[in-house]
Amino acid sequence: MNKRNYQKELDRVLEGLGSRPSLLLHSCCAPCSSYVLTYLREYFDITLLYYNPNIYPDEEYRRRVDEQKRLIEVLNAMPVKDKSLGVIRFEEGEYDPGIFFEMANGLEAVPEGGERCFKCYELRMREAASMAAERGYDYFTTTLSISPLKNADRINETGERLADEYGVKHLPSDFKKRNGYKISCELSREYGLYRQDYCGCVYSKAEREAAKKGLEDA
Repeated sequence: MNKRNYQKELDRVLEGLGSRPSLLLHSCCAPCSSYVLTYLREYFDITLLYYNPNIYPDEEYRRRVDEQKRLIEVLNAMPVKDKSLGVIRFEEGEYDPGIFFEMANGLEAVPEGGERCFKCYELRMREAASMAAERGYDYFTTTLSISPLKNADRINETGERLADEYGVKHLPSDFKKRNGYKISCELSREYGLYRQDYCGCVYSKAEREAAKKGLEDA
């Protein structure tokens, strides 16, 4: 079975667009969204949804959401040649870590990149799909696939399943392709964005701290 190329699938969708459709874009953080927003803004009217109940601790969540808002303000304030580019809108979802911990129950010891992460993809993407369907957006997707540490196959499989469930189109993506991740790092430096050193949840934070301690002790 041939491995799907989600970037090529995205290319085909973009080539077939007529007037500018609406997109609800779930974002995990400002750095990851930097490339995605600059890329997709040419094709869609975008509302960015910041829904991440997995972020730990509360202060980290607040720092990340504030940085996301700042990035959008920067992008909206930049002069653009294409006058059709609309304002990027921002929507903050509910921050209730209890939702994440309920989802992660029994999966606490699973290493990063495993089943707990897959369920976390779905938790956040489900909120985007539900909101997109409820509010009449044409498409929904997530920035998650830009990370080299995230499983693009599982992200897109989840998106397609949710699209069927909620009756709203999922935009396929593998945003790390075509140097997307590299460009996001460059944009983060350009805009002075805070780049966290762990995915977000308490378990990823613990893994990262253990890894750093291992390096120090080596």
